[in-house]
Amino acid sequence: MPPDRPRAAEAPVRFRETVGLVGFGRFGRALAELFSRSGRGVRAYDPKAAVPEPWRTASPAELAAAADVLVLAVPVPAVKTALRQLLPALGSDHLVIDVSSVKKRPMEAMRELLGERIAWAATHPLFGPSSLALGERPLRVVVCPRRPGDEAARRARRLYESAGCEVVEQDADEHDRLMARSHALAFFVAKGLLDIGAGEGLPFSPPSFQAMARTIEAVRSDASHLFLAIENENPYAAEARQALLDAMSRVHAHLETAGAAGGEEDAALHIPDLGAQAPELRETRELIDELDRELLSLLARRAELARRARSIKAEHGRGVRDPVREQELLARRRAWAGELGLSPEAVADIFAAVLRFSREVQSG
Repeated sequence: MPPDRPRAAEAPVRFRETVGLVGFGRFGRALAELFSRSGRGVRAYDPKAAVPEPWRTASPAELAAAADVLVLAVPVPAVKTALRQLLPALGSDHLVIDVSSVKKRPMEAMRELLGERIAWAATHPLFGPSSLALGERPLRVVVCPRRPGDEAARRARRLYESAGCEVVEQDADEHDRLMARSHALAFFVAKGLLDIGAGEGLPFSPPSFQAMARTIEAVRSDASHLFLAIENENPYAAEARQALLDAMSRVHAHLETAGAAGGEEDAALHIPDLGAQAPELRETRELIDELDRELLSLLARRAELARRARSIKAEHGRGVRDPVREQELLARRRAWAGELGLSPEAVADIFAAVLRFSREVQSG
């Protein structure tokens, strides 16, 4: 089925359902904090990780008894084992969801072990611990219904939307195809660039490589087992990798031929530009729009950090406003503006507005 449009989440409220995390690694912990902030009760089980006392359970059975929704936050090869441990304690009221980056193997395991007796849904949060820590928005999640009117998928959708996520519904097989041509290729290219030391020790680099460097940084922030899952558990990843390698080999061969021919133009080496319908003004405006969208994304991330600061201030009995901190911040921004050739006072006015926005966020 084609993906539908993401729905804007409603304002979080306190829910009766408790979420139980099977696995408390970096992503399990991040999900626990996300659901806790949305007003849901949280419990977790992981014999190898330090789970905070209020959330800790001693066994899969205790976790199932305490939670309504069980989230399998474990590597793909461990999904089946986690399900077997939970199965004796599961009832008809439970919902089990996975959060794997690929869908084929987790769905096969849930179909085999849970069948129609226990409600289950396949999901893929398109964000990681770093995204949550940096306050990046929007937080998108793919939910893969098994059939039209899949109530388990609807329940999973409501769970994520209540945590402030945008949900897209997608056929599981098509999900894996799309991930093979995007997620898997991004990790594959980043791994190759890392292995050859691309960009290391450079005193400068062009914008084209800086974009690649950000991709490498994003990949390095994820656990190594995710790379293996993305590449080896996705049934379409090998085909996508081979297509890329074949294309790069052809480009390499054409470059060698072009060099031998004295630099004559080769149509196979043509890189399409933005098109004849993209004059300079339109292109510039589009770039400005992109930058404004990035600024808004950064503002949303700053708001998330402001909310976190509010919680910390409340724990220490401090008020929202800190005039000394604000003056120091504005002075530092003026200095930064001068270094960049911008008007210090104009930039100070902008950040004064940002501070007002942050105070409103913290007071809300």
